[in-house]
Amino acid sequence: MKAYERLLNYVVIRTPSDENSETVPSSQCQFDLAKVLEAEMKELGLTDVVLDDQCYLYGKLPATAGYEDKPAIGFIAHMDTVSDFCDHDIKPIITENYDGGELALGESGLSLSPENFPHLKDLKGRTLITSDGTTVLGADDKAGIAEILTMIERLNKENIPHGPLRVAFTPDEEIGTGASHFNVEQFGADYAYTMDGSTEGEIQYENFNACKAQFTVKGFNVHPGTSKDTMINASLVAMEINAMLPGMETPRGTEDYEGFYHLVSMTGEVGEATLNYLVRDHDKNFFEARKRTLRLIEKDMNEKWGEGTVTLTITDQYKNMAEIIAGCMHLIDNAKSACEKVGVTPLVIPIRGGTDGCQLSFRGLPCPNLGTGGFAYHGPFEHITVEGMDKSVDVITELVKLYA
Repeated sequence: MKAYERLLNYVVIRTPSDENSETVPSSQCQFDLAKVLEAEMKELGLTDVVLDDQCYLYGKLPATAGYEDKPAIGFIAHMDTVSDFCDHDIKPIITENYDGGELALGESGLSLSPENFPHLKDLKGRTLITSDGTTVLGADDKAGIAEILTMIERLNKENIPHGPLRVAFTPDEEIGTGASHFNVEQFGADYAYTMDGSTEGEIQYENFNACKAQFTVKGFNVHPGTSKDTMINASLVAMEINAMLPGMETPRGTEDYEGFYHLVSMTGEVGEATLNYLVRDHDKNFFEARKRTLRLIEKDMNEKWGEGTVTLTITDQYKNMAEIIAGCMHLIDNAKSACEKVGVTPLVIPIRGGTDGCQLSFRGLPCPNLGTGGFAYHGPFEHITVEGMDKSVDVITELVKLYA
């Protein structure tokens, strides 16, 4: 089976995670896909296939005879999707011989446009897979799952010698907890790769340092007609807080290694308001400086409006795995070699986000990230090509050969 055929089977099983849930997994629907994958893994000859009660799915492919002493290499992808644009059935659309121009997404009124996505012109002639414009596609990260299992099938069919291989599919990556309950010991790999990137050939081992920050503002609500020098409008204070942050240090205004403050949600009235931010930076020192800036804003606001008016809560999420991967750069060198051997240009770029691999790296499993051939994740414009998926399978198949 081709990787894209697997993808088409997987994306119609909706698996949005839920950041407001307190269960693991955060949504029971993720088991619907996990059970399908569990059966498929067994059919492909994987052993020790285990689906645990928290929706982590593990399997092993024993080494070819004579290759048992090679490093155990793992491949990991996540089963959940974002919850945005995922509230009804997903209907993938296949466009063969894409012309590189504007493409209508079903009858949604939306279209993929080279004006917004300049890379589309480079996809001319390929077979494009999209949603109908009303949902996500789900290639993030069901493409990674499809490519890993297609690679396993190829090893078996073509009798390609290999060392010990490990496969795992995780829940809840999109809400930042995908690695939280991952059993590294049960997985049993020396090194691993997450298949959770974008363009085929992407190799990523530098990710953001990350935290969440919430400002809670307590206002003082009195009748507006008699509020001179007494009212504290929490919504206006919240606006003032946001205005104290650097205006261009947002996702829209930054790229590459540049960090940002990202206002993801806000609520407010006179009596109370909240601001929720994602804070990111690749450089550890700059990241700590960003947190100090937030604390200074909290201090200044309370000095201006009264102690207790503003409360800041910072929650650390993950760290830059570059310091871990620096001790095992063969993971990056071999990934680059694998790309070159199959005619894919290696793209070693920083992750402007995080993956399960960054957390696993700090838990003793060095785990950089590889591209799957997809684009425009987390929204209705998400798309991927059959050819990009095929090349991604080629890359990880070659990677397995290199480690053997």
